[in-house]
Amino acid sequence: MRAVVTGGAGFIGSHLVDRVIADGGEVVVLDNLSSGRQGNLAGALATGRCRLVRQDVAAPGVDAIIEQAAPDVVFHLAAQIDVRRSVADPLADATTNVLGTVNVLEAARKAGVVKVVFVSSVAVYGPPEQLPVTESAPTRPLSPYAVSKLTGELYARQYRELHGLDTSVLALSNTYGPRQDPHGEAGVVAIFIDAMLNGQPTRVFGDGGNTRDYVYVGDVVDALLAAATRPGTDRRLNIGTGQRTSDLQLHRMVADAVGVAAEPEFAPARLGDIPHMVLDPTAASEALGWSPRTSLAEGLKLTVEAFRSGS
Repeated sequence: MRAVVTGGAGFIGSHLVDRVIADGGEVVVLDNLSSGRQGNLAGALATGRCRLVRQDVAAPGVDAIIEQAAPDVVFHLAAQIDVRRSVADPLADATTNVLGTVNVLEAARKAGVVKVVFVSSVAVYGPPEQLPVTESAPTRPLSPYAVSKLTGELYARQYRELHGLDTSVLALSNTYGPRQDPHGEAGVVAIFIDAMLNGQPTRVFGDGGNTRDYVYVGDVVDALLAAATRPGTDRRLNIGTGQRTSDLQLHRMVADAVGVAAEPEFAPARLGDIPHMVLDPTAASEALGWSPRTSLAEGLKLTVEAFRSGS
């Protein structure tokens, strides 16, 4: 496989790059390194089959890079993912997440790329009316970030219908694993692990009863690769486990994986937090032959080991 991975120096993207390389493929990574790190690609770059191009997806030049790479598939992961930043600066959010997506889709179309896999977010659903959330659930995006992700989905569908570009859209649940940044707008798993390993206090919001669906990064990569090799549809596919874990349950599981007896501090509930979210992955199982393989306990163990080793 010859692939272009936008955002390939980031948390999920770098794991995808590693897998493509391990499977004998070649990768061109487009990343402006605003949040991704070149160090995440050290192993891939050392093989000689990965090339990093420092490039903003919304800037001119993407079309030439993709044309030169001549990929079989473009994985579009590059995004502004900080919800708070999207609220503070919706124009910057839309520039990266909307204009950047259009730029990548148009570059793929002009280069004659066969397949584009677009990574969306559980945020497009907003507060769910029923759980688990299926792809037929209404979308109620509450932040500029969620709106921009939903807009990207619509552009992917439009390029499919108007230009015949085969696109697949995957909506990811709360993804965790090695290389996730515990600072800034980071996943709670990384935040808990980093704090516990360094003897720092941890906190949960409200009564700790909010629940989320945590999916291991390796399983997400499996889904991305499966989507690359199967025809897409007009429907997004949910990539999650279908299992709900409360904030307090997660805290206890992380403490067990780290080997500490940490107890969290309790902070006031955050305005706008969705109390419960879990995705139904049935459609992804049917369309991609995919299902999550890594239990939360196993994934946390692997993630703690990676944090300890600095990998």
